[in-house]
Amino acid sequence: MRPTGKLHLGHYHGVLKNWVKLQHEFECFFFIADWHALTTQYDDPSGIEQSVWDMVIDWLAAGVNPGSSTMFIQSQVPEHAELHLLLSMITPLGWLERVPTFKDQQEKLREKDLATYGFLGYPLLQSADILVYRAGKVPVGADQVSHVEITREIARRFNHIYGREPGFEEQAEGAIVKMGKKNAKLYRNLKKRYQEEGDLEALETARALLKEQQNISLGDRERLYGYIEGGGKVILPEPQPLLTPESKMPGLDGQKMSKSYNNYIGLREEPDSVAQKVRTMQTDPQRVRRTDPGDPEKCPVWSMHKVYSDADTQEWVQSGCRSAGIGCLDCKKPLIDAIVEEQRPLHERAREYESNPDLVHSILQEGREHARDAARDTLEEVRAAMGLHYR
Repeated sequence: MRPTGKLHLGHYHGVLKNWVKLQHEFECFFFIADWHALTTQYDDPSGIEQSVWDMVIDWLAAGVNPGSSTMFIQSQVPEHAELHLLLSMITPLGWLERVPTFKDQQEKLREKDLATYGFLGYPLLQSADILVYRAGKVPVGADQVSHVEITREIARRFNHIYGREPGFEEQAEGAIVKMGKKNAKLYRNLKKRYQEEGDLEALETARALLKEQQNISLGDRERLYGYIEGGGKVILPEPQPLLTPESKMPGLDGQKMSKSYNNYIGLREEPDSVAQKVRTMQTDPQRVRRTDPGDPEKCPVWSMHKVYSDADTQEWVQSGCRSAGIGCLDCKKPLIDAIVEEQRPLHERAREYESNPDLVHSILQEGREHARDAARDTLEEVRAAMGLHYR
């Protein structure tokens, strides 16, 4: 996530709640993309450091757990930059120019000079961010799937160019033997079924079999992935997009919640401020007087009730609004209570971390070390494949 400062409820419902769930299902790497911030903020980086700090506190407050995931700052893991450089040697210019967000962002940010290599190359840096951890899945919204797709194309191109190491087949056959007689026989059978009959189930079974093997190295495992797929050694596996459920969190005006629209409630907004913002929300324009009936479907407050209120409260809103049995301030009160209640544990966790900055620094330090260990393993193979492995 780019460091944009303190987060809002749109981030919480659209991204962070999903991260909290994913950290218990996968090995997760969550990082603050400060280099990415420089692609558009290079002329004024003064706010980046504070934004990083605020965002990390928000992650921790939301329940992202350093014991269940790896949290770090992108620029503190230089392997991202090295892989970005090495991938730039093989990435066609046209691939970067056709990324949908390239022209879109240039159009939206006309006041900025974005005719820079950094801006053109940011999708490649994103690809390096993913490939350096050999990620299997990348949680993204539907509008970001194209970034995962270019990452897959770059991985495919890299493997095609560099995966045919000298003696590949001999090394793959040697790796099969290391699996033991029973597993070796099963692997060969699955390989035959996939390559001769196109049996995709056999391919998936073979991948699962290789994943379970404890007595072969990571390099051998990647070799055998490539051997069954009919290519070379899979040095950089192709990631898959993991679609994030679309955020149902509307802004105070009914549009998507966004800082740029100034229609947001902060993730750690003070209760009095939450109450003030909700009380002054616009409502159905037909309800001029308290006695005028309204239509919830035309009211931004109803959109927020759909996120926060149970069925009984929603029914109360629908009937009360349409019959003018309740006023707009009556309608807003349970919403204020629900938001304040949701935020209470977030405030408590945030205070704990804000009062102990050393703890936050140690979390990021540990995350950095873990991330670097994983990234170094990838870079070692990438360098060797590109002829940069010197004794």
